[in-house]
Amino acid sequence: MFVLNKKGYMQTIVVTGGTGLVGRALCKMLEEKGYQVIVLSRNAARKANGNVRFANWDVQNQTIDLQAIQSADYIVHLAGAGVVDKKWTKKYKEEIVESRTQSSQLLVHTLKANHHKVKAIISASAIGWYGADVTPIKEFTETDPASTAFLGNTCRLWEESIDKAAEVNIRVCKIRTGIVLSNEGGALAEFKKPIKAGIAAILGSGKQMISWIHIEDLCRIFIQAIENESMNGSYNAVAPIPVNNKTLTLTLAKAMRGKFFIPLYVPIIMLKLILGGRSIEVLKSTTVSCEKIKKTGFLFLFPTIEAAIKQLTSSKL
Repeated sequence: MFVLNKKGYMQTIVVTGGTGLVGRALCKMLEEKGYQVIVLSRNAARKANGNVRFANWDVQNQTIDLQAIQSADYIVHLAGAGVVDKKWTKKYKEEIVESRTQSSQLLVHTLKANHHKVKAIISASAIGWYGADVTPIKEFTETDPASTAFLGNTCRLWEESIDKAAEVNIRVCKIRTGIVLSNEGGALAEFKKPIKAGIAAILGSGKQMISWIHIEDLCRIFIQAIENESMNGSYNAVAPIPVNNKTLTLTLAKAMRGKFFIPLYVPIIMLKLILGGRSIEVLKSTTVSCEKIKKTGFLFLFPTIEAAIKQLTSSKL
């Protein structure tokens, strides 16, 4: 079964960042739903796989495969340097921001300068938009302003850069993603490492709230944003029930090792020594609402951390 446009052709989705954690899962799901997928990559020599093929772009030199863009019915924009991949040096902070804003700039400029049939851009953002919880805790919603901290400012610049596509009557959705739980990498892989050695490493006090989402639900939100023409603006992509770091860690430890693990609190000073500036985000408590996406009719397959971890640990660890 293929997803066809009004003229009877397969609908084509161009994906940036398609080789990353979320991108790989999303491309697979799009292909399974019958979309033609084109992944923009600096290495377009990769072999096509089913309905997924590759096309060139080079953000630094602001070049892009125009034919790929002109083939697109929709664009999903996921590209950006990993936030926790390296230490936050001044240079890497600049790369984090510029990899997002300059890639958006390339897409928007190309769309403004050329004929195309793109109906919508669905862009990644992050709940880094929000600051830390305050007391009493009030869930952050999409109407809250961006934090003035580094990640808040990064997300604001990121969203503003892709919003310019609306100037040429393209619908723009921005998906503010929480901590993504997946067996293919990301945060869950880091949580698993000490647990495999029998240690449930609780970070700091363990009380900091984590607004998380299962990768399958996240991909389904992106696809709904493509298919639901009424969706516009920013949406939080987080599960309905956030949990604190201790709860997540112990739930995962029990699923992986039953009773055979030792809870161990990792002191804040040690996290700061190891992670530097990134420790701010590891220790930050952020409670985020998903009511807006729920009001679109979206139903979570994994609304609780127990359901998510049960599914993720039922496969090979």
